[in-house]
Parts: sequence; structure tokens; C-alpha cells
Amino acid sequence: MKFLFDIFPVILFFVAFKLYGIYVATAVAMAATFAQIGWVWLRHRKVDTMLWAGLGVIVVFGGATLMLQDETFIKWKPTVLYWLFSAALAAGSLVFKKNLIRTMMEKQVMLPDLVWSRLQASWIAFFLVMGALNLLVAYNFSTDAWVNFKLFGGIGLMLVFVVLQAVMLAKYVEHKETE
Repeated sequence: MKFLFDIFPVILFFVAFKLYGIYVATAVAMAATFAQIGWVWLRHRKVDTMLWAGLGVIVVFGGATLMLQDETFIKWKPTVLYWLFSAALAAGSLVFKKNLIRTMMEKQVMLPDLVWSRLQASWIAFFLVMGALNLLVAYNFSTDAWVNFKLFGGIGLMLVFVVLQAVMLAKYVEHKETE
């Protein structure tokens, strides 16, 4: 359910694009992101930093798309978000000497320091590659193909990456023997 909630604006963007075009889809994605933040705030009285970042990026790039009637800005939005995440992870490590992936996950799993470092590096690289892939599709294919890639390709690649990460981490999970 959390996964579906997280991709809610992307799904609505996709549907609105197929029915009404890029500008309506952009407005729908912006409204859906505001609604998502509102819902989280009402339920938890706290909004995750990643949701705030997503809202900021959609407001800036979606707003530019609508004001200037230029779809290039909304096409840049996923890349900016991916690269922002990559930069935050890298800055956490290089500037603050903090592994942010470890900070988020260490209550759920215990890993050796080297594995935490590799996990962080793999997420940094993944977000860099995803940002570049988004631009590759945005500039070399139709807007319709880009929207399809945004939903199916982007989310599909994310799922494959997460599954590969889970497989890599599975060998470090301790199983308690039942007597």
C-alpha cells in the first residue's frame, strides 16, 4: 500500500496525460502531490523530507511547464528529483560523514560497515543513472513514449533494483532457528 501511495501522483499523471494531454496531467500531478502531503500531515502530523522535496520539484518544474506552456520542464522533473536524491546521499557521506541509507534502515537490518557503504554507493549510482535515462528518453522519444517510460520503465527499473538489493542483503539477515 505504501508503494501505491508513493506512486499515486505518477499514476494520476499517466491517466490524465492519456485522457487530456501533458498540461492537464502536469496540473493533476501537482494537485495529487499537494493532496498526498495533506493526507500524510493529517494522519501523522509529520511529512517525510522526500515528500517535501518532491513537492518542491513538482511545484517549480510543473509550474514552469504550465506558465510557459513548455513540456520540457516537466520532463526534467524526474531527473532533478533523482539527482537531488543522489546528491543528498553523496553529500551526507562526503560532507557530513553520514551514511543516510544506514540511518534510514539500521533499525530494520544489521549490516557490516562495508556493506552499508556499498549499499549507499549503489543508490547514488542508481539515481544518477535513472536521471540520465530519463533525459535520454525525454530528448530522443515522443512525449507519449516518455510518459510510458516514466510510469512503466522508471517504476519497473526501481522495482528490479530494490529486488536486487534485497537479494544482496538477504545473506546478511539472521534467521532464528525454532526448536
